[in-house]
Amino acid sequence: MLTWRVPALLGLLGGVVLAGGAMLLDPAGMWLGLAGAAGVVLLATGLDWLIAAPPGDVRLARAGDRQVRLGETAEVTLTITNTSLRTLRGLVRDAWVPSAGAGEPYAHVVELDPGVSAELTARLTPTRRGDRPAARVTVRSYGPFGLAFRQTSQRRAARLTPPWALTVLPPFTARKFLPEKLSRLRVIDGQVVTRGRGQGTEFDSLREYVVGDDVRSIDWRGTARSGHVVVRTWRPERDRRILCVVDTGRTSAGRVATAPTEAVPEPPGEPRLDAAIDAALLLAVLASHADDRVDLLAVDSQVRVTVAGTHKRAALDRLTRAMAALQPSLVETDFSRVAAEVLRTERKRALVVIFTALDPGALGEGLLPVVAQLVAKHTVLVAAVSDPSVPALAAGRDGLTQLYTAAAAERTLDETDRVRRALTRHGVHVVEAPVETFASAVADRYLDLKAAGRL
Repeated sequence: MLTWRVPALLGLLGGVVLAGGAMLLDPAGMWLGLAGAAGVVLLATGLDWLIAAPPGDVRLARAGDRQVRLGETAEVTLTITNTSLRTLRGLVRDAWVPSAGAGEPYAHVVELDPGVSAELTARLTPTRRGDRPAARVTVRSYGPFGLAFRQTSQRRAARLTPPWALTVLPPFTARKFLPEKLSRLRVIDGQVVTRGRGQGTEFDSLREYVVGDDVRSIDWRGTARSGHVVVRTWRPERDRRILCVVDTGRTSAGRVATAPTEAVPEPPGEPRLDAAIDAALLLAVLASHADDRVDLLAVDSQVRVTVAGTHKRAALDRLTRAMAALQPSLVETDFSRVAAEVLRTERKRALVVIFTALDPGALGEGLLPVVAQLVAKHTVLVAAVSDPSVPALAAGRDGLTQLYTAAAAERTLDETDRVRRALTRHGVHVVEAPVETFASAVADRYLDLKAAGRL
C-alpha cells in the first residue's frame, strides 16, 4: 500500500522536470524526464515496501482490568513484541466495540527494534452494561522512507488479537443507602437480642432473670437445673429466603423521569430495568448481612438468568455479574411462566420480590390471574418505579393540547391505582417510588417484613 508521500514526491519531481523542459524547450526530453522520475519513485516505493518489517511478525498480549462499574474508567494494556529481524515502524490500532468507550489515541505510533516490546494502554469508559469485548488489533508497518506500508489482513489480525472482554457491572448507585439500612438491620437482627418473644423469632440463649423481664420468658427447666431463675432470649430468624424476580419484558425498556441536576439540567431518564437492578443489588447486600439467602430470576417470555444459593457475601459477585448482562426484550412478559418458575425454584416459603411496572395491561392480564398461586405459598412484594412526569402532566390545564394530555395522564393514574388496589386485595405488598428513592423504599419494606417476622 502507498502513502501520501508517493503522489507528493511524484508531483515534486514532475514539477521540476516540467520546469526544466519548459526552460530548455525540449518536449521530448520533458516526457523522458517524467518517465524517469516516475520510475525512480516507483523503484524507491518498491524498495521501501520490501524493507518494511512484516506486520504479522509480532506477538501480542493483554493485561489489566477485567471488570469495571458503569460510569468508571478501566485500563487495559496491550503489549506488542517485534519478533521479526527488522525494525518495526508503524501504527497499531487496538479496536474495541463502540460501547466499550475507548478513548484517544485512535492509533499508537511505535518504532520497535527486533525483540523489543512496547506497552500500549487503552482507557475505557463503557456506556453499557455487560461484556464489552476487544474487536481487533491491526498492525501497519511502514518502510524507512515512509512511501509504502504493509498491513495485517482481517484474518491475520483476528488470529493475532488476544481475546479480552471487559465486564461492565451495574453502577450500584444505591450503595449510598447501605450504611443507614445496615444500622437499622443491626437493631432488628444483627447485634441486639430481643428480650421478649415475638412472631418470627428463634431461641438465642439463656441468661439470669432481671427485674422487668417478661415472666413468660422464664425457662423453668433451666431454672430447675441452675438453681436460680433464668429466662430465654430470642432473636429474629435468620436464613430466610429472598427471591428477586426481575421483569425484562417490554415495560422494563421504558425510561422514567429523574431529577435534573446542574450538570444535566434535562436528564434523559433512567430505564426501569436499571432501577430494578440497582434496587435488587441493595436488597441482596442487605439480606446477605442478615444471613438470608438471595436468589435471582430474570424472565420475560423466557428465563434469561437464574442464580440460586446466594447466601454468603462472596457469592454476591455471581449475582452482580449475572445482572450485568441483562437487557430489555421487546416482548410481553409471560407471568404464568414467572409463577411456574417461582413455585419450582422456591419449595419453602420465601419473600418473592417482583421488579416490574404497574402497567394495567401487563399486570391486569398477566400477573393478577396467577398471583393467588404465589401468595398461597410465599410472601409477595411487587416493586415498581413511579414516573413523576405523569402527575405533572395531569396537572396541566393551559390550552386544549395540555387538557387532552392531562386527561390521558389522569386515566393512567386511575388505572395504575386500580392495579395497586387489586394486588393489595390479593395480599400482595406493593412498593412504588421515584427512581431516586426506589431502592431505599424496597429495602425499607424488606426490613419492615423482617422485623415483623413475616418473611
